[in-house]
Parts: sequence; C-alpha cells; structure tokens
Amino acid sequence: MSTASEFAFELELCTHLETRREGIVARQLGASVADPGGRILDVVCVEPGPEFDDRTAITSETIPDAAIESDVGPGRAQYWKDAVPDDCHPDHARRAVDRACEIGFFERERRKGREYVRQVARYPDWYGRLVGVENKPDLGRPGDLESQLRTDVSLALVDEAILATESYVTRAHLNRIPDEVGVWRVHRDSPAGGEADDALPSLEIDVEVIREPTPLPVDEPGIEPLESRPGRTDIAVVPPAEKSRARRRIAERAYGKGWRTYEFPGCGACEPTDPADAGATLPYCEWAGRLVDANSACGPSCPGYEPAADSDEIDLEAERDRRTPWVADPTGKRRRQSGLGRFE
Repeated sequence: MSTASEFAFELELCTHLETRREGIVARQLGASVADPGGRILDVVCVEPGPEFDDRTAITSETIPDAAIESDVGPGRAQYWKDAVPDDCHPDHARRAVDRACEIGFFERERRKGREYVRQVARYPDWYGRLVGVENKPDLGRPGDLESQLRTDVSLALVDEAILATESYVTRAHLNRIPDEVGVWRVHRDSPAGGEADDALPSLEIDVEVIREPTPLPVDEPGIEPLESRPGRTDIAVVPPAEKSRARRRIAERAYGKGWRTYEFPGCGACEPTDPADAGATLPYCEWAGRLVDANSACGPSCPGYEPAADSDEIDLEAERDRRTPWVADPTGKRRRQSGLGRFE
C-alpha cells in the first residue's frame, strides 16, 4: 500500500486521537525553548488536569503568557503597567494586556485617566501530561527524523514522545531512534489514491503499538541541541522553571488552536467527509482519492480542478465545540472571530 501524504496522515490521526483520548488534540506547535521555532511538534495531546472545567469557563482562546505571569489577580484591580512582568518589553506588555481583555481573561476599568485591570478568574491548574507525536508516514524518507526525536528526548518538554508511521517497522528502524520514543504503526482503510467512488470513504484507522513510550524527565533540566557543525553541536541547558513555562505555553497554544486549522479548497472535486463516518469534517478530493491541503495541493493547475459552486460555509469551530471538551463560547464571554487562531 502506498503511504499517505503527511497532511492527510496527520488529519486522520488527529481525528482518531480526538475520539479516543480525553483532553485537547492540536497540531503544528512549537516545542523548543532556547531556539524558538527550532522544533515543531506535528501533534500534541494535552491531557486534562484537575481544574480543566475551570479553564473551559474562561475563554476559548490562548491566554497570553505575559498575562498569566502578571501580578494581576481576580481581586483588586491594578494599574496595567505595574502588573506585567518586569522583563516584559512595553510593546509586548501592551499587546498582552489588550489581548487578555479582548478574550475575557482580564477586565479593565479607568480611574482618573489610567487603565486598571484584573483577572476574571484565577488561572487554573487545568492540564496534565503532554504527549508529542511525530508523524512520518514513510520511513523510507526519514528526513531529520532521528535528530528531531533525539531533541524531544533530551529536552523533555513533553511527558511522552511517539513516532507514528504507516511503514512496516523493522528492527533497524527501532535501533535508529531513541529507546524512550514509542512507536505506532497506523493502518488506514481509506483508498490509496486515484479511485473515485459514488460515496465518500470511511477514513477509519487502526493504531498498532509497536513500542510503548518511556516517560521523560520533564521536571529535570533539559538539553536542547542548537547549531550543528562538523564534529560539534552547540547546546543549551534549559532549567526546569523554563521548561515548565514552555510546557504551559504549549498547553495554552493547543487549547486555543486545536487541530482544525485547515481550509477547504474552492474546487468542485473536493467534498467534505461526513463526520458521522470519518469522525470530523475533512477536505476529501474525489479526483485524487485522498485528503488534500488547500494551501499546497489545490488550484487551477491541478488536472482535476473544477471551479466550485457557492456552498454553505463549514463551521469547524462549532464542530470542535460539539465533539470535544473545548468550549467555543463560555458563558458570559464573547465568541471569537472564526479562523482567528490560524494567524496567532
């Protein structure tokens, strides 16, 4: 069987995880500290903590880190400039305060021409373990897989790291990745591609556990590889406090973003899957016989392209609200603009 594109593989795996795990599933999240953007996790599963319901009641959005770390509490309002962390740049502090007010984590009032803010609620202990999943459908084209997984293990920002693949996993494959990394083989029932049918396929998958992951030391200092040169790799030692802050950022970003960040092509050959069969509404191309990324795989240059007639807008935010513990419109809070999280 030919392997899926990484995009299709990722969406199908997210659908599977969403129906079988508690908490939040998100994709394409930064997971580095010393080198921001140096490591992107394909999928992150955020398990719920003891106060998860308190988090869902605050806002559907990602709460800015500077707002969480501020001296603002749910009690007496403070002058906004005195509330933000001392090491926060004034422009960044201003944006964080405005954003916290916009999403409903802060409320503001004016006194004698000065702006004061307070939290609407105490920031809760809402998330537990973080599980990172690296998607590599075809192990015959590994790319930087080994170095990526070694970074995940040595830095240990996530509690578990897992490799998900569609390939047959050999002993040689297992020997090339850290022992701490779990391995899943994903079996897909959807067509391999190129065959259209009158009915959209069920995109059910089955996950075979080849190797269980070993818990990583998230409470200990981590080692983050930086620039590599012949015979030398620069590293950064990341203290536990910085790791804890990075883990909170990952959890917050996952909560606000989720994994439904894709668009639907303006093409008549693309039919949304039926969530009753597929577990989510996904962009399925009947001509290609697979899920497609509107930003890279669709357009007039495609031989199967057909200009689409006007159709009802697909509300992925409402679907996420229905199918997950995330709450799109908490009581008393303003509903966010559709699609805003894609650009954060």
